[in-house]
Parts: sequence; structure tokens; C-alpha cells
Amino acid sequence: MVTMMRRRGRRRGERQAPATDTAALEYAEMGWPVCPGAHPSRGLDGTPEPGRACSCDRVGCPAPGAHPVSPTWQMQATVDGETIRQWWEARPEANVILVTGRVFDVLDVPAVAGATALSAMAAAGVPTGPVAVQGGERMLFFVATRGAPADEAEWWSCGLDSSPDTSAQTEVLRWHCRDSYVLAPPSRYGDGQDVRWARQPTGQPLPDALRLLEFLVDACEEEGS
Repeated sequence: MVTMMRRRGRRRGERQAPATDTAALEYAEMGWPVCPGAHPSRGLDGTPEPGRACSCDRVGCPAPGAHPVSPTWQMQATVDGETIRQWWEARPEANVILVTGRVFDVLDVPAVAGATALSAMAAAGVPTGPVAVQGGERMLFFVATRGAPADEAEWWSCGLDSSPDTSAQTEVLRWHCRDSYVLAPPSRYGDGQDVRWARQPTGQPLPDALRLLEFLVDACEEEGS
């Protein structure tokens, strides 16, 4: 059994999310490759810095707090605990990036469609596996990776850069597989929104992507996404 339900600093029954370094180590123990991500940038007064919502050096970063620190993140991602400890000692505020297409893929849909799909899956008795929510706007379904199928038409990967030219993509279903990643709980975006688990990882086998995909596609169509 994984320990993602551990919480620090409980007070009056409130459960607080673990620190990002603790979460990164727990993901690694599960065999999920991680790497450090950028984090929201704050001024001395704790408020966002004008034009610099992200800790990276990119002015007007299109994905503040939601991308890896290093451009070599694909080679960097690891499950080695000592390496991860060193990363977070150097960058204690770093968000957690989970690399997809190795152990798991992620089906990424608008949160409203995701909630509709969860209800349909529950009614049909279909296990969902881990599900995360990004700031109430997107829902992430963690599924068994399809690796690199011979027929490339069987799958697709989402764009990693949110820009005006790709804004329409944010309203549809995206499949994070190889060459992609997701921001993991308990990370936070530059706009202050958090990533949290709606359904925690349990250590059970991840569900088949195509089995969940039919529910997610139907839900996106039903919700007009």
C-alpha cells in the first residue's frame, strides 16, 4: 500500500497535503519517474511578481509553475531517492513533475466532463484508478501506459506549451503519453491553483486507457467540450 494518504501538521481534523519533496519521494517509491518543476514566483511581500508568475527566467511564461526546471527533463526523470532528495534540498519550493509514457499515461479532460465520466464509470462498475484535479479546471485519469504501439494512429500526445495558438486544445481531451508530463499533487500553478487527488493512488494495477477513453469521450460530447 502506498503512503500518499500521509499528512503533516493535522489540526482540528484538517488534513494537509504533504510537502512536494515528500510527495516526490512517495511517487518514486511507487516506480513513477519524477523531476523537479518550476514553482509560482512571489515577491518579498508574498504576492505574484508582475509579469513573472513563474520561477523560471521566461517573461510571460505560458505555463507558470507547470513545467520542468530543466529542458533535459526526459533524461533527468528518475525514481532514485537520493537524487530526488538532492533536487529538493537545492529547490525546496519545486513543484513535482510526473513523466508520462513510461509507467503510466494520463487522460486529461475538462473537470466538468471528468465528473460526468466518473459518475458513468461508477454506474457501470468500472474502476477508475487514480484521478487528480487541476485547480477545478482539468481532471487527470492515470491509466496503464500503451508504450509505443506500432500503429501511431492508435494514440496521440498533447501539446506541452499553452499559448494563444493552442488555447482551443485546453477544452478537449488530451492524452499524455511519451514525450509528455503532468503536474502532480500537491503542486501549485503560478495563478495559485493547486493540484490535488480526487482518488488517491492505491498501488492497484492501473486501468486500461481505452476502457476509460470511451466514457471520457462520451462525457466530453455530452458536456459540449
